[in-house]
Amino acid sequence: MNRYSVVDLHCHTNHSDGVLSPLQLLERAEEKGVELLAITDHDVVSGVREAMSSSKHEAVRIISGIELSSVWSGISVHVVGLNFDMHSPFLDTVLQRQREARNARSQAISDRLEKVGVKDSLQGALKIACHQRGIPFSSDADIQLGRPHFAQYLVDQGVVEDRASAFRKYLGAGKTGDVKSYWPELSTVVGWIKELGGQAVLAHPQHYKMTNTKMRKLVTAFASAGGDAIEIAGGGQSPQRMSWYVGLCMEFGLKGSSGSDFHGPFGPWIELGKVPTLPGNCEPIWESW
Repeated sequence: MNRYSVVDLHCHTNHSDGVLSPLQLLERAEEKGVELLAITDHDVVSGVREAMSSSKHEAVRIISGIELSSVWSGISVHVVGLNFDMHSPFLDTVLQRQREARNARSQAISDRLEKVGVKDSLQGALKIACHQRGIPFSSDADIQLGRPHFAQYLVDQGVVEDRASAFRKYLGAGKTGDVKSYWPELSTVVGWIKELGGQAVLAHPQHYKMTNTKMRKLVTAFASAGGDAIEIAGGGQSPQRMSWYVGLCMEFGLKGSSGSDFHGPFGPWIELGKVPTLPGNCEPIWESW
């Protein structure tokens, strides 16, 4: 029997591309009735470490989490790592490799935007990221940049009206700023998570806009690499699509996960804990925790 009524295993703080601090996110999670939470910042664990060190919000159980970028068949695919060993020396190696890849990717995004007339986007995105973290701006700041930071810069410069337009015109799949070649292979990332003693979850499968045939091939590769679960219950997921993903889980021996992919209070459609209930015929990834 599931002992958690509200589970959210995919969300972000301002330690990557979210807008809330870890403690602010914890407070919001408690307000929304979340009982089991994984903070899954991109390529860093400083946010979840800060949350775990807090003595507040004891109603929310926090587990270790991270979202790692990878490449499969030329497509950028995200893998959420859950319940891994935060004290493993190998974790530092993983974070360093992803940091190097992310920095190279950020420079490439800036270079591409420069070619279409958007100036100084790297420094602009970095200033936004520093501001969100509440730290002084420095061109050498060790901070994780993501496409949302570049999107906000495009909005601030008046290039686009809003963040959604920034992705639609400049940063989304197939657009000028869609840079993915710097990430490690999917099998490598899944292997890292397994070596850390964690569970690997295929994040937000609906975001990849794949045909059913292509998605089946991705899940085949993911399962073959040692993947554990698919993020079935996510924000905006239709019951019909959830049912199809459940079928894939059953076919490939995978479990189901649940996550909002919350980045901030931008609207009612993506909120902490606001995810569909995981179907009863799908084993939850958290059942044995």
